[in-house]
Amino acid sequence: MSENSEEKFIRVAERRVNNAIKTIRLIGNLSNRTNYSYTEHDIELIFSALNKELKACQERFRNSLPKQSNNFTLKK
Repeated sequence: MSENSEEKFIRVAERRVNNAIKTIRLIGNLSNRTNYSYTEHDIELIFSALNKELKACQERFRNSLPKQSNNFTLKK
C-alpha cells in the first residue's frame, strides 16, 4: 500500500522537525564558555538568523512563497 500525501507529509515533517530540534540543541552547546569564546553580538547574530528563517518558513506555509537561500556567517 502506498502512502497518501498526508501520510507522507507526517512522515517527512516528523523526521525534519526532529532533526531541526537536534541541531538547535547542538547550537545550544556552543554556550559552553569552557570550549568556546563569543561576544554578545555573535549571539544576537545567531538568534536573529534563526528567528528570521523560522518566520520565513511560517510565511511559506501561509502564503506558498518560494524558499530563500541565505547562508549564515559570523565573519565580519
